[in-house]
Amino acid sequence: MLFHPKWYHYPVILLFLPLSLLYGTWMYLRRAVSRQKDFRLPVVSVGNLIVGGSGKTPFTIALASRYDNVAVISRGYGRQSRGLVEVSRNGKVLVPVEESGDEAMLMALSLPKASVIVSEDRHKAIALAKEQGAALIILDDGFNRVEIKKFDIVLEPAQINNPFPFPSGPFREFFWSRQAADLVLKEDRDFEREVSYENLKEKMLLVTAISNPQRLEKYLPKGVLARVWLEDHAYFNEAALAEEMYAHGAQSLLVTEKDLVKMKGFKLPISQIKLKLKIKEEIFQSIDQYIDRFK
Repeated sequence: MLFHPKWYHYPVILLFLPLSLLYGTWMYLRRAVSRQKDFRLPVVSVGNLIVGGSGKTPFTIALASRYDNVAVISRGYGRQSRGLVEVSRNGKVLVPVEESGDEAMLMALSLPKASVIVSEDRHKAIALAKEQGAALIILDDGFNRVEIKKFDIVLEPAQINNPFPFPSGPFREFFWSRQAADLVLKEDRDFEREVSYENLKEKMLLVTAISNPQRLEKYLPKGVLARVWLEDHAYFNEAALAEEMYAHGAQSLLVTEKDLVKMKGFKLPISQIKLKLKIKEEIFQSIDQYIDRFK
């Protein structure tokens, strides 16, 4: 209903609309009255207005890989820990995925020169990164951190089918809050997904724990026999997956890179969907101009 509403969903959408208006108004007022803390170093936020995936993690990886002395800070969604956790320091991974969460671990493994920190308190995480010598902070999913002075990048999907705030729709704020961003980047206009595959088999079982898993459909290779969709950030049970493979006659599990980080040590055959973003160069130039102000 949130992402791809059918005609029969609209009575429910309209039923919840008063709550959506209240929620959106509260978020608007929060943004309007918040005072921003200046950390005296460049802070770039990669976020979105829609609940769920819009390319934030691959965009953050692509951006962070361009710089030295960069620290990526995330809340660490789906982790089984609390408080501030150093996931990696200068590329050295320090904790298992259960303590970091899947997205933070994927970033840590993909960024051999960067540090990754997860914390509910972004201020504390930024202070630690600055103390450790970070010259640039990248906030993963940071658009709603309205109390931090930063350069805001908002990513949008190519098509938006439901423009309402939660709970009637997938938006975290009113649609027009995008005007507060420094850059609003739309998929297929400002960036494109480049998909590759590894170890494909003739018969595969798609297993994924990402938000809005239907978005994978247009990228699926031939040979997908069935789909197992778990809740976003869910962890996997190897024995249960082995049973699913046997039931469908699959030769391997087809997973995303975000899923794979939670399958370390699994003995099951794995096929991968690998995602990178092709981003227009002028976007990086705009970000560089912001960073250069601090030199």
